[in-house]
Amino acid sequence: MIDDFPQIRLGHVSVTPHRGDAAFRVLTARDLAAARAEIFQWEGYAPTPLLALRTLAAKTGIGAILYKDEGPRFGLGSFKALGGSYAAQCLLRREIAARTGRAVTLADIRTGKLRNLCSEMTLVSATDGNHGRSLAWGCRRFGASCRIYIHAEVSEGREAAIQDLGATVVRIAGDYDASVAEARKAAGDNGWFVVSDTSWTGYTQPPRDVMSGYGVMTQEICDALDEAPTHVFFQGGVGGLAASVIAGFRQHWADRAPRAVIVEPESAGCLFESARTGEPTTITVTQESVMAGLSCGEPSELAWEILAEEASDFLVLPDSAVAPTVRLLARPFADDPAIEAGETAVAGLAALIAARQDRDLSTELGLGSRSRVLLIGSEGVTDPAIFTRIMDGHDVA
Repeated sequence: MIDDFPQIRLGHVSVTPHRGDAAFRVLTARDLAAARAEIFQWEGYAPTPLLALRTLAAKTGIGAILYKDEGPRFGLGSFKALGGSYAAQCLLRREIAARTGRAVTLADIRTGKLRNLCSEMTLVSATDGNHGRSLAWGCRRFGASCRIYIHAEVSEGREAAIQDLGATVVRIAGDYDASVAEARKAAGDNGWFVVSDTSWTGYTQPPRDVMSGYGVMTQEICDALDEAPTHVFFQGGVGGLAASVIAGFRQHWADRAPRAVIVEPESAGCLFESARTGEPTTITVTQESVMAGLSCGEPSELAWEILAEEASDFLVLPDSAVAPTVRLLARPFADDPAIEAGETAVAGLAALIAARQDRDLSTELGLGSRSRVLLIGSEGVTDPAIFTRIMDGHDVA
């Protein structure tokens, strides 16, 4: 095992998935194909690397560890670049078509043909950082106005990154879920359009578009592998990332799709509680996690439809595991590649290491020397100041 890595205890809920058609119905093959066809045309598109961590795998007694590094994605530092911008483009296309009564294509929005009409609309969302940055980037490209609502604990560095893309940033008191509510209210009061990565009753199309955009990353993974991984460890949050990738894997690999393990902070385990109760469950986040992008108290209803049928394991992770894992990736063993990852990106790896420290849990998860584990490195260094503090030895950013 890994010397000097802290002993971490995980909470675990195991369920038996009762598979239905959600992986094909909530996100259809057509949804995913349309997103790929468009995003492949975006300037600067390139697949992000899928890295093999061979020495780390050997030290943890795992057959293979694969790390999908989303840090280079479009210069925005995270997989979210695929979602918010694409959803914005889809919303602008729909609204302009409705207003003008004529056919509008995604290419019309992408190429600036309808920039004047786009400029008449304001798109709004709440964020912990990365989704808002993606939406602001898309709005700047397409010509729409953008307002992003952030909560009290979002770092100044992440706020500045959104402002640098031309968005108006509104900081509120309260947590992420309060910022979601405030963004919804402001949009309703002003005739703006919400582009959220979480869904609720009566609001599903933009989140579906967000999840469809994430499918580009899933396709890149499938294209790079000759066989399916045995396991994939996902960051939780509201569930959109995990649900999107699970749906793509199920459509691509059918019954050979990997076992899906969901990882959340101890302080924000809304999917963990949903698995325990058997229905979407909202919790109160009383303390923000250092895994800022996962500090969410309310699951996405749309995502939960897929997770309820496909995910078998739900884990909660203490914040104390985050900084050591960030440093472990940045200062790797032997010939493993050095990876500069943000706090949210390491949740899966931290949970994998902790599970291998616990013989019973490792057995429950079916982990062993023949396992091939995929990790989604969802973000690079999205706040350099926090990354520097962690690398200097601080365990709480």
